[in-house]
Amino acid sequence: MHRRTLFKASAAAIASALSAPAIAQGNAKVLRCAPEANLASIDPIWTTATVAINHGYMVYDTLFGVDLSLTPQPQMAAGHTVSDDGRTWTITLRDGLFFHDGEKVRSADCIASIDRWSKRSSWGQALGAVTQEMTVKDDKTFTIQLKKPFALTTYALGVAGCFIMPERVAKTDPFKQITETVGSGPFKFVKEDWVAGAKAAWVKNDKYIPRDEPADFFAGGKRVYVDRVEHTVMPDGATAAAALQTGEVDWVHVPLIDLVPMLKRSAGVTVAVYDPLGWLGVIRPNFLYPPFDNRKLLRAILPAIDQREFLAAVIGEQSDLGKLPAGFFTVGSKMANMAGLEALSGPRDVAKAKRLVAESGYKGEPVLLMSPTDQPALAQVCQVTRDVFEKVGIKVDYQAMDWSTLVARRASRELPDKGGWNAFCTSWSGLAVADPGGHFPIRGNGSGAWFGWPTDQKMEALRDSWFDAPDLPTQQKICEDMQTYAFEQVPFIPIGQWFYPTAFRNTVTDIVRSPNILHWNLKKS
Repeated sequence: MHRRTLFKASAAAIASALSAPAIAQGNAKVLRCAPEANLASIDPIWTTATVAINHGYMVYDTLFGVDLSLTPQPQMAAGHTVSDDGRTWTITLRDGLFFHDGEKVRSADCIASIDRWSKRSSWGQALGAVTQEMTVKDDKTFTIQLKKPFALTTYALGVAGCFIMPERVAKTDPFKQITETVGSGPFKFVKEDWVAGAKAAWVKNDKYIPRDEPADFFAGGKRVYVDRVEHTVMPDGATAAAALQTGEVDWVHVPLIDLVPMLKRSAGVTVAVYDPLGWLGVIRPNFLYPPFDNRKLLRAILPAIDQREFLAAVIGEQSDLGKLPAGFFTVGSKMANMAGLEALSGPRDVAKAKRLVAESGYKGEPVLLMSPTDQPALAQVCQVTRDVFEKVGIKVDYQAMDWSTLVARRASRELPDKGGWNAFCTSWSGLAVADPGGHFPIRGNGSGAWFGWPTDQKMEALRDSWFDAPDLPTQQKICEDMQTYAFEQVPFIPIGQWFYPTAFRNTVTDIVRSPNILHWNLKKS
């Protein structure tokens, strides 16, 4: 299919960006960014939106953090011990931990935060399922008593955004958004400067005491060398690129991929890929309502899915930014495998898919497909998805909306014509879907599952067995079984793996390599 290019800026739009007054001119310690999306929610536990998770890493700290080798390291923790039977984990906090309101971080805050996180995060749910109780020993020491050994406890706490909040905030229902942003992390959120859909700001937490180690992924010392970070939402990719070229902004977190070649040629601009694992594109159906409560229909679509078309829609001819075939686990990860992958890698056959759709029992119900107007790559993917659905005989109700509206709507369990939905497209961090532990979209735990809420006891049993596996080969065999089964049940449709470049002024240095946008350690000259 032809390459799709969305959100082309008019000459007037670019001229407007060039003539716009610089934000906080004259303050060399203000880092000015064009984020990937609007910060619609300030609760990184309630939502999985990447921009909210990035906000979480600024404002909050974590007990542990994984380094670039994915090894968990102490962060807020001074250290931990494990009982001989592997069931009692004792964690001691390091000195100098204070929340932004001046209160000390206590064991009770950690326990409440872990408990709330365990209701929403995939890794949190895994740890929560084997947790018998958590107990305060004193203000700096607490224990996690497990029902059975769980060797990945510190990995779970360090890889999946287990952000520590004050106890009073962490006791908020995990299915309701928090309204108070008080963490103990390296930045403070300036709530009075937050205008959803337009801007957000954070200032350096002068009282934060970083660890002594060098910054390394989510681990190490989170040293802050700027006084303030400002995010200005620029849905038009060309306008953001123009602002970067002229120095109106210092960093475009996720530039429009069509413009990457031009930015690479721009004076004073660096374009790089700092995420070693990339992102897995997915089409996510809603399993609560017809027609995608019918797994036979979902299987019928697969012969028409051409991952090359989806990748072309995102990366064009920049083949170095994509990988395929992509299955249900991150390409290149230890759990990636070829089981059942011929369903997506073999010859494509739209006619076969159309016949299978007709035989599946599909009754012609419209599929409400949500598409974001301000996420160009995902909008392009949604257009390809609409084409595929229509070619195989599925009626599509294509509804475009800004990303923050889509994120709010995908949480609705109402009927599609009552404010709900049938499908949307997104991408998942390769870190999150590299193994069953953090793999939220493959889960089948019903109301506790990711948006779409599939119920699948067999998938859950396979996942549980992965945690108990004695060695890597056994884990890999389980993941082969999970992928084979996923091609039968289709919890989502993998559409390719791609890498989002980031673009910044040459005055910005020492950006941390990570799937997330991290604002510590970097310097602005």
